[in-house]
Amino acid sequence: MTGRERVVRMSVEQPLWRALTAYRVLTLIYAALLAGFGRGKYERPWVAVTFLVVLALWTLATLPRVANAANCTKRFLGTDLTVALTGVLLTPLADFDARHVDGPTLPSIWTAGSVLAFALKGGWRWAAFASTLVAVANIIERGEPSEDTFHNVVLVWVASIAIGYVVEVARASERTLARALEIEAATRERERLARDIHDSVLQVLAMVQRRGAALGGEAAELGRMAGEQEIALRTLVSSGLVPTTRVSEDSAEGAVVRAADTGEEEGAEADLRALLAPHAGSRTTFAEPGAPVLLAAGAARELAAAVSAALDNVRVHAGPDAQAWILVEDEPDTVIVTVRDDGPGIPEGRLDQAEGEGRLGVALSIRGRLRDLGGTAELISVPGQGTEVELKVPKVSRGKAGSAR
Repeated sequence: MTGRERVVRMSVEQPLWRALTAYRVLTLIYAALLAGFGRGKYERPWVAVTFLVVLALWTLATLPRVANAANCTKRFLGTDLTVALTGVLLTPLADFDARHVDGPTLPSIWTAGSVLAFALKGGWRWAAFASTLVAVANIIERGEPSEDTFHNVVLVWVASIAIGYVVEVARASERTLARALEIEAATRERERLARDIHDSVLQVLAMVQRRGAALGGEAAELGRMAGEQEIALRTLVSSGLVPTTRVSEDSAEGAVVRAADTGEEEGAEADLRALLAPHAGSRTTFAEPGAPVLLAAGAARELAAAVSAALDNVRVHAGPDAQAWILVEDEPDTVIVTVRDDGPGIPEGRLDQAEGEGRLGVALSIRGRLRDLGGTAELISVPGQGTEVELKVPKVSRGKAGSAR
C-alpha cells in the first residue's frame, strides 16, 4: 500500500473507528445503568456485578485496540466476541426469569460493538460470522426464542452485514482513487520530462540537422545522424515510454525534496517581466506593465518556458524574417501573456498532424505547462495572417509546476 493510499484510507475509516470507540464506552455505561436499576430482579447479583466489572476493565483496557484497523487483530476480535457471548450466556445464571421474560442481557447492546468491530476489520463476511454467533448465543440464552429476540437478532445481523459491505465498497473506492492519483502523478511527471526533452535535446538535434545540411560535407552526415536521432527520440516521447521517476509516497515529503532541489523557499515569487525581457530583440517586441508582474517562482518559470516554446515555433515555422510581439497583461486575478507573429500562419489540421509525428511543442511545452498551472493556452491562426498564442495563468495556481523544472 502506498503512502497516498494510506492517507486516503485513514481519512475515510478513522472516523468509523473513533465512533466504535465511543460506542463501546457509552454502551458499557448503559449496561451498568440497566443492571443498577434492575438489581432487585437478580437472584445472583454477584454474577452480574462480577461480569460487569470484568466488562468495564476489558472495555477500558482495550480502547487502543479499536482505535484503528492495525491494532484490531484477529486474536483481539476473537477474545472480544468471547467476552460478549459469555455475558449473554451468563444472563440466566444471574436472573432466573431471563428465559421467560424478554429483557436485556448482561452486556445488553454492548455486544453489537463487538460485531461492528468485525465488520470494520474484515467486511461483511466477518460481520456475518460474528453476528451469527451472537444470534446463536441469544437463542440459547432465551431457550425458546420469542418475537422480540428474533427481531433483535435479525436487526444486528442485517445491520452488521450492511456496515461491513459499505466498508468493503469504501475500501475498493479508496484503492481506485489512490491508483488514479498515482497514474495522474506519473502522467504529469512523464509530460514534464517530455517537455524538458523537447525544449533541450530535440531542439539541439533539430538545429544540428539544419546547420549540418547547410554546411554540407561531413557536417551534412552529422546533420543526417542528428535528424535520425531526433525522429527516434520524438517517437519515444510521443509513445509515452519516457521513463519517469517513482512517484513519491508522501506528497509533503516530495514537495520538500523538490523545494530543496530548486533551492527555493516555499511561497517565493518572481517578476515575470525579468524572465521574459531577454527575449526582446530586433525581431521580437516586448510590451510590459510598468509595475512588477509577480507570480509564484515556479509558475513564473513555467510560463516563461511556454513563451520561449512559442517563440521557438515562430523562428522555426514563421521564417527568419518573421516579426514577433510579446504582450504581458497583469489582471487582478490573472496574468495574460500573448505571443503574436506575422508569419504565414498554421494550416488547418497541421497541429494534429505534428502531434501524431511526435512533434509535441504545442501539446506539451505550451498547453501541457499551462494545464499544470491551472491556466489555459489558446492558439488562433489564420493562414496568411500570422499566429497568436494567448497564455492565461491564475495568480493563485495549483502550484504543481512550482517545482516541475
